[in-house]
Amino acid sequence: MDLFNQTDLFSTDEIRKTEFDMPGADVTLFENFFSKEESGRLYTSLLKNTNWEQDQLVIYGKEIDLPRLTAWYGDTNADDSYANTKRSVRPWTEDLLYIKARIEEKVDVKFTRCLLNYYRDGEDSVNWHQDYTGEERKNTVIGSVTFGATRPFQLKHATRKDVKRIDIPLAHGSLLLMQGATQENWMHKIPKTTKKIQPRINLTFRWVK
Repeated sequence: MDLFNQTDLFSTDEIRKTEFDMPGADVTLFENFFSKEESGRLYTSLLKNTNWEQDQLVIYGKEIDLPRLTAWYGDTNADDSYANTKRSVRPWTEDLLYIKARIEEKVDVKFTRCLLNYYRDGEDSVNWHQDYTGEERKNTVIGSVTFGATRPFQLKHATRKDVKRIDIPLAHGSLLLMQGATQENWMHKIPKTTKKIQPRINLTFRWVK
């Protein structure tokens, strides 16, 4: 049974585009960017064929497991240090190349890396952070694709307390584009939840100079 493709009399595969009014950011959401049929197929294939790994984080000298599973894929001739991991980046798969090509139709950039995160339940999460480092944050493109359960994607301004936090539900088959200085000015997270929810796979396509 496809857990993420239940019959809904009001559902549609029509792509819905939303541009968010955020100071110092360029954020656009495409709902239903991938059809329900595509999304179900890709979720099943990615879950089965991705080389998921459990990374650790050192806190106060103690190693703890990250609350999610991860995997890095991309161009194998680029700088592996970008992944900030001791393991090497795996070459693109057929599924990832298909998704990558679809996103590149919307942006004028060729992605060189993809970080996959597998959120197994509501306890899996990622805390406030900004992608890229240093000068690279001033002009970046990230294509974030979600397959599986809907999770809230929260954004808050990195320095301004007067700017309201933004919550964007990222649903099955959605694409979120973050461009320009978004990573320089805004932080983002996927919070934990006590609700019983289905797993979620998220892919963030990035580029390395």
